[in-house]
Amino acid sequence: MLSHYYTVKGQGDHEIVIQKSRFISHIARATTEAEAQSFILEIKKKHWDATHNCSAYIIGEHNQIQKANDDGEPSGTAGVPILEVLKKRDLKDTVVVITRYFGGIKLGAGGLIRAYGKATSEGINATGMVERKLVQIMHTNVEYTLLGKLENELRSSSLFLLKNIHYLEAVTFDVYVEEDKIESYQAWITEMTNGKAETTSGDRLYLEQDV
Repeated sequence: MLSHYYTVKGQGDHEIVIQKSRFISHIARATTEAEAQSFILEIKKKHWDATHNCSAYIIGEHNQIQKANDDGEPSGTAGVPILEVLKKRDLKDTVVVITRYFGGIKLGAGGLIRAYGKATSEGINATGMVERKLVQIMHTNVEYTLLGKLENELRSSSLFLLKNIHYLEAVTFDVYVEEDKIESYQAWITEMTNGKAETTSGDRLYLEQDV
């Protein structure tokens, strides 16, 4: 699993007009090729009357799956420019469909490449991006005498993120810790509690933060 990566925040749409042609960008997250193709099909059905529904997607930890489709535009003028924006933004697990309603003015190859690139970029900006960081939930048990001190320190920490506090026979703190900071967390806890804490590892998951 990657320690972190970027993807789109969710699903979004954005429209721009270039030389009287409407370019509507449809952005979504897709973790499998089937999800990406399903989204493309959904947009094509919705905009069945459009001149073109051009698309591209990039999927996988190492960008193993990359596809681009010009949907009738001159070869290399639509799908590839969309895909290049995804690569330039370093996005993963993302699918884009650009719907074009022709406005009567031909843009030429260069104009099309710029138009599809701009529509993709502005669509991503409107939808938003997130950074997904791999974290481990660390469960730290302490006596109640250390509750106030440790809670204050965790809530003010910029390195570790407090998830929950369980008040049982002892106090258990659930803390999100980035994978490369686990040793630092354990050392920090030992120092904060003078060695009077017991810490175990929990689930691994991705946390999202807007960028």
